[in-house]
Amino acid sequence: MTTPTRSRGEASEGPRTPRVGIFGLLGSGNLGNDGSLAVVLSYLRERHPDAVVDFMCMGPETIAGRHHVPAIPLHWYYARPRPGGRVWTLVLKSLGKLVDLPRTFRWVRRHDVVIVPGMGVLEAELPLRPWGFPYMLFLLALAGRLFRTKVALVSVGANVMRSRMTRWLFGRAARLAHYRSFRDQRSREAVRAMGVRTDADPIYPDLVYAMPVPRGDPAVRPNRTVGVGVMAYRGGNEDRAMAEEIHESYVSTMGEFVGWLVDADRPVRLFTGDRADLVSAEEIAAHVLDRRPGADVGVVPLASLEDVLSGMASVRSVVATRYHNVLCALKVVKPTVSLGYARKNDVLMRDMGLGAYCQQLRALDLARLKEQFTEVEAREAQLRAVMVARNAEFAALLDEQFQSLSALLFPARHDAGPPVQILEA
Repeated sequence: MTTPTRSRGEASEGPRTPRVGIFGLLGSGNLGNDGSLAVVLSYLRERHPDAVVDFMCMGPETIAGRHHVPAIPLHWYYARPRPGGRVWTLVLKSLGKLVDLPRTFRWVRRHDVVIVPGMGVLEAELPLRPWGFPYMLFLLALAGRLFRTKVALVSVGANVMRSRMTRWLFGRAARLAHYRSFRDQRSREAVRAMGVRTDADPIYPDLVYAMPVPRGDPAVRPNRTVGVGVMAYRGGNEDRAMAEEIHESYVSTMGEFVGWLVDADRPVRLFTGDRADLVSAEEIAAHVLDRRPGADVGVVPLASLEDVLSGMASVRSVVATRYHNVLCALKVVKPTVSLGYARKNDVLMRDMGLGAYCQQLRALDLARLKEQFTEVEAREAQLRAVMVARNAEFAALLDEQFQSLSALLFPARHDAGPPVQILEA
């Protein structure tokens, strides 16, 4: 995998070096999204090592620094200095939507393939404006169709949404894509409800199931420590007026649960899944420590999904909210309770044989949570066997998908022999 050295269409000996763009909400602090990206980069590095890769993403500086490849901002507006006053902000945002059209088209045109690596890119479970990411995804897919660039939505998540404009933009983007696969049946049905024919679209597991499993930290007591994954939960689009009230209730309930664990002599480690979650984790820890000074409660410093996997490998059991926190717990085979903000967590848990250990945050029942936690730990041996088997199955399915992607997206290079050596200028 190399950085760009030539323009699209320039001749080279043997099969032409493929130019691959990667697009999405990457580098912005969401560890699950960046974990999905790591899997796709590993695939390209191992199977298409001469591919020329660059990014269009939310955090271009972070991505460029981490992966040493070129990256440009997803939105023109967010790369500009912030103006003073609402009027200028509105003017620049509106101008940005116009500027984003030609700049996205130019970027897409330079590539043979653009990959959207997993993530819930067709979801609107959390607050989302249609003229933000939905608009950009539509422009990407439209440009791909116009310039014959293969746009691939790989193991993506989707949900049925209320906003007509968001639904229209996502539906058109999915329809225009060259390749679609979904991480569960629920996601495929949601896109079908947007008016897209999905009968031939495959279902493959979330990309994070292809990540390697780390060893746990021997310094942590795995027989007693509980991992609790938290988030900056403030409801969805329809809850904006009550966002702070919802957040306070979530922090209070989670604080009470962590306090119950501490009273049972259980060390607790708080995990996050996004940069925005850190404040909530600190608030929950403070809630407990204010009432129980000296309690064994700590916030785990996390910089990547690999850190989440390593941390969760070192605890005995997990209670988590974010989708990829739950997935990481299942991947390292831990008894897990899901407290989801969306039904996608329930699907994930059911696939692993833990469907009975889910709740929705909108109706979180603390007494029931304590019962679920006690029961899931009591059934640890039985549940572990199911998780081990399903993890192996999911890894094999993702390997199958990567083979299919190579044949579909890089047909001239599939089984073409040794990679072409590209010398940097």
